[in-house]
Amino acid sequence: MDFEVQRCTRRCAVTQREFAPEETFYSVLVGDGADVKRIDYSFEAWTGPPEDSLGWWKSRMPGANKKKNWAPNDVILDFFDRLESQPQRSDMRYVLALLLVRRRVFREEGEEADEQGRPTLTVYCPRRDATYSLPVVTPEESRIEAIQDELAHLLE
Repeated sequence: MDFEVQRCTRRCAVTQREFAPEETFYSVLVGDGADVKRIDYSFEAWTGPPEDSLGWWKSRMPGANKKKNWAPNDVILDFFDRLESQPQRSDMRYVLALLLVRRRVFREEGEEADEQGRPTLTVYCPRRDATYSLPVVTPEESRIEAIQDELAHLLE
C-alpha cells in the first residue's frame, strides 16, 4: 500500500494549540476513504491511538535554532571529489554520497559488484553530468559518530 504522509500540522488537533519548540507530541495515521490522514496531538491531549488508526508515533518538535545551514552543494561536491584520493576515508565518502542522494544532488543508479565481488554504489550527478561508482563501505560502529562530527564540522 503506497501513500504519502502529510507533514506535521504543528498544532494539536484537540486543543488547536501550536506546538512549542522541543515539545513532545503524538501523530496518528487514520484511513479517510481511499486516503490516509495524519492527526497530531499534544502530550496533554493524547489518550492513545484511535481504534481505526493505521499507526502512531511519538515525536519532538525541533528546537527553534536546530536547523543546520549546510555548505553549498558545489562545496560538498568538491569535498566528495577530494575524498576519492583518500582510501582510508572511503566510509566517509560513501556516507557523503548517501547525503547527496538525500539532498537530490545525486541520483542513485543502483548497486552492483566490482571485479572482486564487492558491492559498489553507482550515482549520477546531473549538475556535473557525471556518474560515480564507489565501494559500499558501511562505517563501523566506532566510526559513525566521528564521521557525523567531521562532516558537520566541515560542511556547516
